[in-house]
Amino acid sequence: MYSSEITQASNFVKGVDTAFLVILGISFFFLISITIVMLIFIYKYNRKRNPKATQIEGNTKLEVVWVVIPFLITLLMFYYGWAGWKPMTQVPDDAMEITVYGRMWNFMFEYENGKMVDTLYLPINQPVKLNLVAMDVLHSLYIPAFRVKQDMVPGKKNNFMWFEPQREGTYEIFCAEYCGLEHSYMYSYAKVMEDSAFQAWVADTTLVTREVESPTATGRRIMQNIGCFACHSVDGSKLVGPSFQGIWESERTVVTGGSARQVIADEEYIHRSIMDPNADVVEGFGRGLMLSYKGMLTEEDIEYIIEYLQTLN
Repeated sequence: MYSSEITQASNFVKGVDTAFLVILGISFFFLISITIVMLIFIYKYNRKRNPKATQIEGNTKLEVVWVVIPFLITLLMFYYGWAGWKPMTQVPDDAMEITVYGRMWNFMFEYENGKMVDTLYLPINQPVKLNLVAMDVLHSLYIPAFRVKQDMVPGKKNNFMWFEPQREGTYEIFCAEYCGLEHSYMYSYAKVMEDSAFQAWVADTTLVTREVESPTATGRRIMQNIGCFACHSVDGSKLVGPSFQGIWESERTVVTGGSARQVIADEEYIHRSIMDPNADVVEGFGRGLMLSYKGMLTEEDIEYIIEYLQTLN
């Protein structure tokens, strides 16, 4: 059995848990108390025991008591809530910054050196500031073990959360704002590690490429990281977007500027579909469902993706 200090995954656990327990305790106290009083009144003042109704006049002292006491209790709950929330707005000057991109339906984490992954790697006992960017619709980054949650609003400036991981381990990350078809599958993990291990990991910008065996596997890994398979299948089934099965050099009917035309799914078409996805929309699918990956993918990344798509024929 761990002590409360050891089991705290972040610096905000104690404040949030205290506020929760105080409010829960007060709620249970009044639930039980009022229920007991109701049962007593039902027993004492039922028709058999009290056949003639008794007129009760006003009592100023009693009215003052039941106004003042609930007011003080409300202030007490507010205090603990405020004490738990206020430190979440005060980011330390030495906090490490990570940009979080939320889009239908995955999270991506970009570090200050440009490294981008789909798992949040963190150094233990160091403050971390997450700059939150919603690429399409409302999302909400929620890390239950850290007791932090913040909505990701498209176009909102200075949208962030911060915390200090205090225990090594792997923790779940969820989207806590319903954001569409695959919302329930929009989750990731935060991995807290020793500082030396983290520094070695973040400095190795070739790690993802070395972990795979071929350009094809690299392409699939990139597509998985940016959430392609949440909207596009590889077995021919229809999801939000057209399937990738048999896409390479196939003839496709697309709508361009309101007019339908035939195109060949070659390298130019795939590149344009990634960087400007609403230029040519495959007939039968909605416009505006996919946003551009410009700035998130390099030309080399797109080459790897094309290598992978060629294998799906």
